[in-house]
Amino acid sequence: MTTQQIIAKARKEDRTLLTEIEAKELMKGAGISVVDTRLATTREEAIAISRKLGFPVVLKIASSDVVHKSDAGGVKLGLKTENEVGKACDDIMKAIKKAFPNAKIEGVSVQKMARPGVEVIIGMSQDAQFGPVLMFGLGGILVEILKDVSLRIVPLTRQDAKEMVREIKGLPLLQGYRGSEPVDIENLENMLLTVSDFVEKTPEIKELDLNPIFAYKDGAIAVDARVILNSVS
Repeated sequence: MTTQQIIAKARKEDRTLLTEIEAKELMKGAGISVVDTRLATTREEAIAISRKLGFPVVLKIASSDVVHKSDAGGVKLGLKTENEVGKACDDIMKAIKKAFPNAKIEGVSVQKMARPGVEVIIGMSQDAQFGPVLMFGLGGILVEILKDVSLRIVPLTRQDAKEMVREIKGLPLLQGYRGSEPVDIENLENMLLTVSDFVEKTPEIKELDLNPIFAYKDGAIAVDARVILNSVS
């Protein structure tokens, strides 16, 4: 589906939070590299998709009513066999139905485990005075603990993107710390510019988070994506 078709579908269903699969489809259409993620509506379908993608895989609850999936027991990582996938499906459904008994559940998303990299985040939020503001920093749980981020108002210039990456205290991790491989910083700059362009052209977006993005020496890929639309009054 196109960006506007995805947004229209959410509007029709009276949702502001896109599912992870919708958010990733949106970002892929914008030119961001994302992990291939597919929806399974049954336990058997999750196993079949896992077999096709190749183990190990990750399972996550697919529901626009569940924002913090991990906290609710809605994420299972590193599943290496069909039996593990089946059990993970059962455990996820049990946990979510207990934590969110009224949640509308579409199924589970299935994705192949991405190879480890340096975790970074690209995010966007709407400021009442300045409009869309883009954020870059160390990703995963580090963004919540360290809050090591840089900010710029959209639209970004190439110089803005260069400065954002180099302003964070965690820059040495990107440059190669204690023998680790440096990541492709120019690729991260390009991702920032791509997100900036997408946000500028899509005023319906209220919040956006690509976290984590795994950065490598030969590129970067978004492992998770969250998109919230503006409410329609």
